[in-house]
Amino acid sequence: MRVRVAFSVVLAGCLLVLSPVTALALQAPGGTAEEVEKITDLGDQQQVAVTIYNENLALVKDRRLVRLDQGPNRLAFREVSARIRPETALLRSISHGEGFYLVEQNFDFDLLSPEKLLQKYVGKKVRVVKTHPRTGEETYETARILAANNGVVLRIGDRIETGIPGRLVYPEVPANLRDRPTLVTLLNSGTAEPQQLELSYLTAGLSWRADYVAELNADDDRLDLSGWVTLTNQSGTPYREARLQLVAGDVHRVREEMRMARDLRVEEAMTKAAAPQMAEEALFEYHLYTLDRPTTLRQNQTKQVALLSAGDVPVRKEFLLRGSDYYYSRSFGDLGRKLKVGVFIELENRREIGLGLPLPKGVVRVYKRDGAGNTQFVGEDRIDHTPEKETVRLKLGEAFDVTAAKKQTDFKKLGGFGPYHYVFESAYQIDLKNAKDEEVVVRVLEPMPGDWEVLKESHAHVKEAAGTAVWQVPVPAGGEATLNYRVRVRY
Repeated sequence: MRVRVAFSVVLAGCLLVLSPVTALALQAPGGTAEEVEKITDLGDQQQVAVTIYNENLALVKDRRLVRLDQGPNRLAFREVSARIRPETALLRSISHGEGFYLVEQNFDFDLLSPEKLLQKYVGKKVRVVKTHPRTGEETYETARILAANNGVVLRIGDRIETGIPGRLVYPEVPANLRDRPTLVTLLNSGTAEPQQLELSYLTAGLSWRADYVAELNADDDRLDLSGWVTLTNQSGTPYREARLQLVAGDVHRVREEMRMARDLRVEEAMTKAAAPQMAEEALFEYHLYTLDRPTTLRQNQTKQVALLSAGDVPVRKEFLLRGSDYYYSRSFGDLGRKLKVGVFIELENRREIGLGLPLPKGVVRVYKRDGAGNTQFVGEDRIDHTPEKETVRLKLGEAFDVTAAKKQTDFKKLGGFGPYHYVFESAYQIDLKNAKDEEVVVRVLEPMPGDWEVLKESHAHVKEAAGTAVWQVPVPAGGEATLNYRVRVRY
């Protein structure tokens, strides 16, 4: 704890009786009463807890051991986040709450720099120091700074100079210029004993995301899954040995009051997690994850923490050919050759297969070993927040060896009147080819418009939804299969 004593002014010839609030107000910068600023920095910090939300938002609880005077105080709470939302700041005494109350607080974010110092001294006097190039002798002149916009304008004696003809020496640092982000509070303390103060506030500049790494086995029916939390600190201050918690969920916020941080693109190497999983619990309509040990978040640092690890998780692989609904009401011929067949994998987030932890949204990257045993990247997809017992579905890419061709083989307008009362009948042929050395099943999904009915088909369909027909078509190894169907559509 350090105490900085500024100038005092004695008012003689009158007796003033001030309430605590009035006395505190007179101690604010620029006041006429005695100004004593007590300073607390990270050296006084006893504990810090950080709860980070998904969308560039964090709750910081900073507890420090501070000695105040009994009665009015002006406290400079240094090294808070540079991106603090000061309207959310709450300072309270944990150990001596009786008689402790706040009167005013100010967030000083105008930080000390050569440019800022120069700007603060516009209209004021400084000394210009010149050094003789041969003798090294220094000479001094008094100058007044006239302007500091796109350069410096000085009045030295009876002349005006631009630029700096030497180096500038300032008499002091202005009171409203800080070397660290500082929350200045005017408060009343009920004791002069050391007490635990806790400052809590919301801040931007702290963010987290989940990253997952999965490794498929040779048969593509099981995988090992590791989850990581990637933390980024761009708040302007470090958090040493912090109690870290993460909230997964979409918390509603007033968007017009937010300034979103820039998108930080960090590429990192991922390895299988060996650390224990983070503890998880429900919090309101969200999920809270707690790290089981303190960790340090340095300024401008990206850190990774193990979230979960699960091995031998069953998965389902799917080949999907998705159609469109536009060609059911018009005549078309060829609808495409060598159509892409998507490749997906699905897994169930269940405890009995080694998962069951609510999964925060993030990117899942999938790898597989080649014939030589080297791990190769095979695709990635983004998942949303996924609760327990829900299905995780990942699109890994498009199949190389499985292709499709589609054409409309018949089209008839059976009737209709007015702009919306039409009946169409059309037929389709989908040829599926498989160049792999194993049989595959292609899931053909067709969005059906209006009131539809399948009249004839080579493979049985399933009506998965009001406007969706699905066929499961086996395609032999190195062979072909054809799906034919006729459908009637009413609008």
